[in-house]
Amino acid sequence: MTGGAADRDSPAAFLAELEHQRRASPHTLRAYGHDLETLRGLAAAAGVPEPAHLGHPQLRRFAMQLHGRGLSPASLARVLSAWRSYFRWLARRGRIDADPCQGLRAPKRPRPLPKALTVDQARALLDGTAGDGLEMRDKAMAELFYSSGLRLAELASLDVARGPDLAEGEVTVTGKRGKTRTVPLGAKAADALRAWLAERPALAAPGEPALFVSRRGARLSVRMIERRMARWATRQGLGLHVHPHMLRHSFASHVLQSSGDLRAVQEMLGHANIATTQVYTHLDFQHLAKVYDAAHPRAKRK
Repeated sequence: MTGGAADRDSPAAFLAELEHQRRASPHTLRAYGHDLETLRGLAAAAGVPEPAHLGHPQLRRFAMQLHGRGLSPASLARVLSAWRSYFRWLARRGRIDADPCQGLRAPKRPRPLPKALTVDQARALLDGTAGDGLEMRDKAMAELFYSSGLRLAELASLDVARGPDLAEGEVTVTGKRGKTRTVPLGAKAADALRAWLAERPALAAPGEPALFVSRRGARLSVRMIERRMARWATRQGLGLHVHPHMLRHSFASHVLQSSGDLRAVQEMLGHANIATTQVYTHLDFQHLAKVYDAAHPRAKRK
């Protein structure tokens, strides 16, 4: 490849085409420029004068080097995306026979464990006394999230007529993909809901079907429910941000810790795939590990 050809196949030529012909944004150009400069540096260190001459084994080794230097999976995925775009550009122009990035993947991003309250934190959150009708509503919502593991949208959509069945101790909701499920309703949640239902007529607008209504009498939005859960936690002096999904996670992990019945937890949460529910086994293991560290005489660190 002559010097002129090398210039035409360089990352700089690729970036120029992105800028002038494809009207790429300045942000994209900066990101691609940085990632391709990284590629050029790695190639030079390996004795390859032009990145266009690189093959799959070399690119794979470069990706491993970057990961070994501490580049996160997300950042490495972005780098590989820039490299793929460059080599596909070379392939479209007939400058290389095959894309050397084919099959090159960044490591999977670690899936963060859901945050859950401890049993003591859940008790502190829910044992507080409500000061007025709106706080009775908030306490009832918190109890219902924790008692039955409802999703935020499921709780927000509940109506009085088709809401929790206090006599039977259950609540029926319509979840994702329109699937309906019935889950148990704890005694504490039922008591909190009775207290709220006694206050609701003074707030609800005429004809409003929603179980949980705002000060103005209309159905509470999901954003308002989130804010009220955070406010309720602050009022109880919990010292951490509590959101509805944390209460759902707490429900799942605490039931699993007590029962060990993964299938039952899957059904109550409305998960289509048990693999989604299995994340709570990791939370359960964390709980067991803490108990072990605190109790086992050979586990205590000096």
